[in-house]
Amino acid sequence: MNDHAYSEAEKAAIYRVIRERRDMRHFLPDSVDPDVIRRMLEAAHDAPSVGYMQPWRFVCIRDPSLREAMARLVDDERQATAQALDERGQAFLELKVEGIRECPELWVVALCEAREQYVFGRRTLNEMDLASASCAIQNLWLAGRAEGIGVGWVSLFDPEALKSLINAPEGAWPIAILCMGHVEAFYSAPMLEEKGWDQRRSLAALMGIDGWPE
Repeated sequence: MNDHAYSEAEKAAIYRVIRERRDMRHFLPDSVDPDVIRRMLEAAHDAPSVGYMQPWRFVCIRDPSLREAMARLVDDERQATAQALDERGQAFLELKVEGIRECPELWVVALCEAREQYVFGRRTLNEMDLASASCAIQNLWLAGRAEGIGVGWVSLFDPEALKSLINAPEGAWPIAILCMGHVEAFYSAPMLEEKGWDQRRSLAALMGIDGWPE
């Protein structure tokens, strides 16, 4: 028996929210309770970070013109991505890859400026700032699913252009546009799996013992 383990019901809830988290693209227009958003952001801020650097910064988008500029930025990258995908380009364009114009809550997550001062844990793995911020986004995602709020991570944008739109300081780096809101239903499986874009690999195929997976 492990005295530090949660109850069976608590464990089941944790594994359920992990299993049912979805990258959402379809949203209802209903506003989200500010207390719910605050709890989701607090969950994000409770994330681990290498060297305790806490590199995440959250920017709430309220200006409709700014939202539209961000949507156009994503549209531009969507077209560029389709071209880069060659024969899969048209199939990609048929996917709904964001909900920027529909979601009631729109946020940008960025890495903070002056990250070079954080050496602890990053001397040989400079990308650990991104890994830390990704943990924060995952926390927010899981909290959102537990609250019944859909979250979609959009990464189709030019970071320099988005940085300019949100007036981020030199050295900061946007990594995510987060669309959040109520949904009619959560996808029964990841949307890209439902649409036949790809399939989840088996865990066994991704595991190795004392060396790289066979």
